[in-house]
Amino acid sequence: MSDEPYRERSDRPLRETFDRYLQDKGKGRGGDGGNYRRNAARELERFREWAAGERGPEEWTGIIPDGDDTATESADRDAHEQATETGREPAFADLDERVFREYARHLSGDRGLKENTVRTYYAYVSAWCGWCVNEGYLTAHYAQRASAMAPLPEDDGRKPGDQQAWSPQQRHAVTRYVDERARDAIDAFTALSGDDGSSRADGDSEPRSSGDERERARYAAITAARDRALVSVLAYTAVRVGEVLRDPNDPRRRGVRWSELDLDDGSMNVYRKKQQWDAAALPDPVIAPLRSYRRLLDPPSDRWPVFPTFDRRTLADRVREELADRGLTPDAIEERRENAARDLLVALDEDVRPPSLTTDGARRVLERITDDAGVDVEHPKHDYLAPHGGRRGMGEVLVRAFGYTVAARYLDNSEEMVRERYSHIEAGELGDVATEALDEVDGRPPS
Repeated sequence: MSDEPYRERSDRPLRETFDRYLQDKGKGRGGDGGNYRRNAARELERFREWAAGERGPEEWTGIIPDGDDTATESADRDAHEQATETGREPAFADLDERVFREYARHLSGDRGLKENTVRTYYAYVSAWCGWCVNEGYLTAHYAQRASAMAPLPEDDGRKPGDQQAWSPQQRHAVTRYVDERARDAIDAFTALSGDDGSSRADGDSEPRSSGDERERARYAAITAARDRALVSVLAYTAVRVGEVLRDPNDPRRRGVRWSELDLDDGSMNVYRKKQQWDAAALPDPVIAPLRSYRRLLDPPSDRWPVFPTFDRRTLADRVREELADRGLTPDAIEERRENAARDLLVALDEDVRPPSLTTDGARRVLERITDDAGVDVEHPKHDYLAPHGGRRGMGEVLVRAFGYTVAARYLDNSEEMVRERYSHIEAGELGDVATEALDEVDGRPPS
């Protein structure tokens, strides 16, 4: 903590501390990356706007005193009364537990947020408040006082077992659908290519069928194989979607590359949630889809992302920029693009490495696949098979089959956390044990 006396810091504007706090809490070089930093920055700015009277109901004027007898009666009162300059920014002297109580009330009512969202947003501001105490801007953690938190909705007691987990029926239905779709697309491409799906027939310098038709079939086969491989990875590996795909808000998560896969050993190096590289297992149901997909994609180098984006605008921009850097004229670039069925194929043929599919992009892919496959999903938050549901579904399989210790290793979590997140399984099993005991000891007739 700095030696600067508290009273010299109490009249500092709130926003003055935001960047330093976010740098301390952020991830990556200089604290620039990470979802926590992005979300916290948004909520801190909203808190500042509310405190200044720029956000909230029409009658809300903010927390800065107007010279009447409503000034704070906290331990900071003297400093507070000295800071009443008209039009100034909200300062630390303006804060006390009643301010945070009012903000909790604002989140709970004025913004129309869901209960769990209210608690999450308040937690961002509360964490910053605690940091400010440690740094000497505040004398107490006002946001954590009982009176401040009273307006917050109570924890609804939802357990991770209430969150989406792909059921065995859903997992089988969606993997069967993407497998059949990939087989059909690959068969169609193979028939046009006259070989096993590689870009040219053995010994031929030109494709055996119409170039346009074959290239369209090639793109369709790659797309279907990509979808099958992606669904298989999410359904069977229990990796977090952010460990294999690109997160635009975290520069370290740029998507897994082919160089990080070892299909012979059945492993994949991923950047884990615990901020380090580690090997994730690739079980047998994942190997064949990945091999088939790689053979079709035929990436120019192992530095290519396993799941590149197929977004047309992104690929078009990337192809134009890279080929222009190589000295091609705009006319020459457009000619190459016009002669290809898709920019992805230009990127493959010219070794223009695209960015990885994003985590949000994967959600859109799964939304489309869920709908096309006709898989029924009844869940209050997601009406499609969400990526995290694949991980939780695999977690349930492992806990039921091998127990918490094995599941924890596969899920890259502590056994304690896995027990907590899958406690509904143990509760159900204990209920069965109790029923069996009652039948045996009390002679209770079966229901």
